[in-house]
Amino acid sequence: MKKEVYEQVRAQVLGYYEKAHIVLTEEEKNKIEIADFGLNDLEYIGLNLVTFVNTDRCCAKEMVLLPGQTCPEHSHGPVPELKYEGKEETFRCRYGTVYLYVEGAKTQEPKGHIPKGYEAVYTAGHEIVLNAGEQYTLYPGTKHWFQAGPYGAVISEFSTRSLDEYDVFTDPDIKRIPTIED
Repeated sequence: MKKEVYEQVRAQVLGYYEKAHIVLTEEEKNKIEIADFGLNDLEYIGLNLVTFVNTDRCCAKEMVLLPGQTCPEHSHGPVPELKYEGKEETFRCRYGTVYLYVEGAKTQEPKGHIPKGYEAVYTAGHEIVLNAGEQYTLYPGTKHWFQAGPYGAVISEFSTRSLDEYDVFTDPDIKRIPTIED
């Protein structure tokens, strides 16, 4: 992603943190991650976040999805060579609405939608709608994806250790760790 795009999205993300009354230090503002997953389709697919803590035992992040933006389907399974059982995470919606999709019986009339062109790589279809103040816990190995409602969303993540570089995405074209070009 171009640095100019990163800075534009970062400015939008800071606005969402303000709407949700999430106070960030200057250092945290400068560490905001804008993940386009290597797809260069940030309007529809992306995740914007700041990590507050990530130790061997716990992790806390604040995530922003812009209106209609989707974090693609993935799971956090075990990494045996690191003696890691996989990530358990709780999402708590702080602002807006989040449409969370997990494995299970498909919701017949979902409020969210799979981004065009990606239908073949999204399999989780059981919808959980999270409004501000609501939360949901995902257990290791659970395939999931999530999307902001029409006004965007701010989501807190509380989890066990996060190893983003080991996330397993159903779309083989995804690159989890973003790269920024001049």
